[in-house]
Formats: sequence, C-alpha cells, structure tokens
Amino acid sequence: MFALCLSLSQCGCQADLSFLLGNISLFNVNFKSPTWLGRSLAVDSHLRIEHDVDPNIQEDSHLNTYSLIKKYGYPAENHTVTTDDGYILTLHRIARPGATPVLLVHGLLDSSATWVMMGPNKGLGYLLYEQGYDVWMANVRGNTYSRKHIKYTTHHAKFWDFTFHEMGVYDIPKTIDYILEQTNHKQLHYIGHSQGTVVFWIMGSERPEYMDKIMLMQALAPVAYMKHCKSPVVNFLAEFHMSVSIVLKLIGVHEFLPKNEFIVMFNQLICDETTLTKEICSNVIFLTTGFDKYQLNETMLPVVVGHAPAGAATKQMQHFGQLRRSGSFRQFDYGWLRNHWRYNSITPPAYKFKNVKAKVALYYAQNDWLAQPADVEALRAELPNVISEYMVDYEEFNHLDFIWGVDARVLLWERMLENMRAHGNENA
Repeated sequence: MFALCLSLSQCGCQADLSFLLGNISLFNVNFKSPTWLGRSLAVDSHLRIEHDVDPNIQEDSHLNTYSLIKKYGYPAENHTVTTDDGYILTLHRIARPGATPVLLVHGLLDSSATWVMMGPNKGLGYLLYEQGYDVWMANVRGNTYSRKHIKYTTHHAKFWDFTFHEMGVYDIPKTIDYILEQTNHKQLHYIGHSQGTVVFWIMGSERPEYMDKIMLMQALAPVAYMKHCKSPVVNFLAEFHMSVSIVLKLIGVHEFLPKNEFIVMFNQLICDETTLTKEICSNVIFLTTGFDKYQLNETMLPVVVGHAPAGAATKQMQHFGQLRRSGSFRQFDYGWLRNHWRYNSITPPAYKFKNVKAKVALYYAQNDWLAQPADVEALRAELPNVISEYMVDYEEFNHLDFIWGVDARVLLWERMLENMRAHGNENA
C-alpha cells in the first residue's frame, strides 16, 4: 500500500526519492549528483575515494557523549533525572564544580552529543568549559539517552504519547531543579537550539516560576511561529497532516526516525568519507534545515550520522506540522471533539509568552528554513524581556551552523560569551 522509492539516473545527473501511498505520491525529492574535480558523476555506490578515513572520526562516530568527553581529556559525568510523569532522562556534564552552571538543550532529532561531537575547539560545550563554566547537557524524552520509563518500554505506544509540550512542562523543569540542587546555585544560564528554545517558551508559559531560576536564556535558531517556514519536511507534515497519520500507522511506528542499527548503517553507508555520495548525504541532512555547504565540515559527516537522528515521537513531529499549518504557537490539536474534552475549547490553547519573563537573547539567520527572520520577529514582539537580538552576519548561515558551523565561534559564539559575562550575576 505504500512504498519508498530511490531511482538513480544512468546519465548521472540526478536521483529521485519518492514516497508513495497507493497511487498517490506524497512527496518527491530530487538530489543533484556529486561532482568530483568539476565533473558530474553518476551516483554509483561502487565508486570510492581512495584515501584513508581518520581513525578518530571512525571511533567518534560510535562513542556516546560521555565517552567522547572522556576521550578528549575532559571531566565527564553521567546523571539521571526522573520526571514527574515517569521518564528517566540522562544528563551529561563537563564538570567544573563551584563554577556557574550552564544548561545546553539540543534541538529536534538531536541529543547532548551535538555540543561536543565536533571535538575540542569546535564544540560549544568544550568552549563553555574552557571559559570557566560548569557545563550540563540535557537529553529530552525519547532520544538516544532518554529511552526509559518507570512503567513503559519503547515498545509501548504509551511511551511515545508526548510532544515537546511535555518536555517543557516536565523534562526541563526537573532538569533545572536537579542541576541547581547538585551545584548549590540558585540560577543557571540556559542555551537552547531549535526545539531547545520551543521547550523553554513552553516552560515559561506553563511553569512561570522557573523564570526566576534563569540568569539568561540564549536562543539559537529560535522556533515558535512557523508561518514562513521553508523546511520541506515540516511543510509536508503540515500539508499532508491526515495522510501522514495514515502512513505512520501503516508502518507501525510511534517513534519517528528510530535510531536503530539499520538506520545507523544506512546513514553511514551514504555518508562515509570514502564514498562519492557524500553530497547527497549533505542534502539529506540539510533537507529539513537549509543549505550551507561552506560551514559544514564534511569530513565529520560520519560522526554526525553516528549521533543523529537520535529519535523523536511521531506525535512530536505532527505537532511541528500543526504549528506550521495553524500559524500559531499552541498546544497539540486533537480535533475539535477531543480538544473540547481536554481543553474545554474546540481549539488548542495558545502558549502565554507574557509569562516568559526571563532575560532572553535571540540569534537567528537568513538561510534558516525552520526559524525564518519574519517568524523570529513575530516571536520577538511577543516576548517581554528580550535584551539582545542578533542576525548572524553571514547570509548563508543555516539552522545547523549554530552548533556545527566551521566559523560559528567567530560569527556567533564569542558574542554569546560576551552576553553571558554581562548577565552573569545570580538574581541580577
């Protein structure tokens, strides 16, 4: 009833990825073939670049966050937190006891590894540690490091019955409480990327008392309104919201893009440094986020696909599609009847930005398909305490460049450190 089709042209000019439901094509994606020495090449899995892959890159693609940190000589720690609704979350720490804590919250389909997997001098987690901070990296429910529950397993549908709403209401507040208790501090710095900003707005809306525990919230590629979103994946979910539900039920998954051995092997087959298909790999990775080949260290692609996608709930992805479709920043839409039962309203309630009273710095970019400047400006108008707003001074900067960009430190991170120093006093 459904099919995923990859067709490779013999002339070497293009490849097409199609998703069919019955006789209906739900989407079709065209990939340009790779070029080598200025010539277009046919996409052929038998072609190989004849040189060795750096053994460190191969190893890092298989190491977990804790092992990555430890490998490069930094003080690594694992911590676990249990939420009020039973999810067991893993926190990773680059420990500097006594220093000001900073909490890093990853984006969609990502994990704590995103802050360190590019290695020392290239990862924001390491940079913050070197600047004297006690670095904590969250993992929200459902990702690689937070797949346990006191009652359910990942084989239960009930385990996956969440969106980013529950992350903002349960995961992040409990994580903050744990860090402050462990460090004996009253406040911490918060840095969120993409979905890591979404969950902060939700925490502020629904748990406003936590705003007093934040020194400064720095939002990288901030997402809330998605009216101008250019992401093909999100726009597909918005346009085909009914069809997507059918497709996902047909293939029997409650987890979207599950991180299992098959997917890891498939990604690494395409993205390994020794293949000539790595340009296609880049396009697949950037399909949801925008394209900026110049800021991506392509040598590190095996590491990237070794850690991402890190897992998310189907319902979570549907919620993003709903935000795009509605143009509003609001809770999950169950349909008018269930909405009335759940919310006492036929439409989902909007989140309350007026409650997000912590100091906020917004960083965004022109080439970000998920956080378009017009949508960030709409968010800016709703937030009551924005102390800094900055569009990255490089027009090709995209959604993933905020965390993986080759020049991210010069273009962005140094400015963030300045803001942290300016707003680094507790209860200030």
